[in-house]
Amino acid sequence: RCRIPPGHSGECRARMNLDGTLVAATYGRPCAVHVDPMEKKPLYHFHPGTMVLSTGPAGCNLSCSFCQNWEISQQESPTRLVAPADLASAAVSGGSSGLAFTYTEPVVWLEYIVETAPLVRRAGGFIVMVSNGYVEPGPLDELLEVTDAWNVDLKGWRDSFYRSLCGGSREPVLRSIERIAGSGRHLEVTFLLIPGENDDPADWPGMASWLSDHAGRATPLHISRYFPRYRMDRPPTPPDTIRRAVEAFSKRLDFVYPGNLGGECDTLCPECGTVLIERSGYSVRIAALSSGRCMKCGRDVGIVT
Repeated sequence: RCRIPPGHSGECRARMNLDGTLVAATYGRPCAVHVDPMEKKPLYHFHPGTMVLSTGPAGCNLSCSFCQNWEISQQESPTRLVAPADLASAAVSGGSSGLAFTYTEPVVWLEYIVETAPLVRRAGGFIVMVSNGYVEPGPLDELLEVTDAWNVDLKGWRDSFYRSLCGGSREPVLRSIERIAGSGRHLEVTFLLIPGENDDPADWPGMASWLSDHAGRATPLHISRYFPRYRMDRPPTPPDTIRRAVEAFSKRLDFVYPGNLGGECDTLCPECGTVLIERSGYSVRIAALSSGRCMKCGRDVGIVT
């Protein structure tokens, strides 16, 4: 729904008006390509312990003042042309088991994704989207047709937070989370906790209840620690705030993880408490999990292996 004058690009820098024709200016031009642990996305319940080729475009449809990857999402960044077939081939070789569109905002790369993803899937790989969820329903449905797993950032519970610090609004993100959850695609959610901005404990029960009711109680939630980046210089989130948030959200959600605090971050069976997956940093060991079920009590925990 952007209105772009001739000779200009949209806010995301991925769409340009060239003499009245809308052009996907960043098509096939990644600003970064790396092989990462799946847990870095973060995805804890989707092919744990595997490696995934990760890439993304230069640009984003939000303008968060605290962006952790602002060098490539909020300003011009060097890119190189990679054809869909070449990227797909790399995604299922060299120790990688699939392809993750991440780092910046992949939904602005719609055309490239819908051409590349089927090639990866036909070769036996999977497709991951790490997104802010700020996307219209039609394009989201197109992406759901060719993807397997999503991690969506829910940046704050108040619409005022989105409008003042992100250049967007909350409702499209909630709509996307609900739509992805109902599509059968794997879904996890990340919440970056920023001191004095979106860390009011009074918001946590409502946010936890909404996620439980609209995405499912078994939806993993990653509560991540903020560090000063881009235009925001607030001090880092105190670790105790992260721990209190984990405790609060765990009253409505079965799997709540403290992000980037270091140390162990195991997955426990919500039924019997058995350790299903042991984690130390990006080191992962499947301890008591078989075909997505707890090996002790048989509970289906929704982990894709």
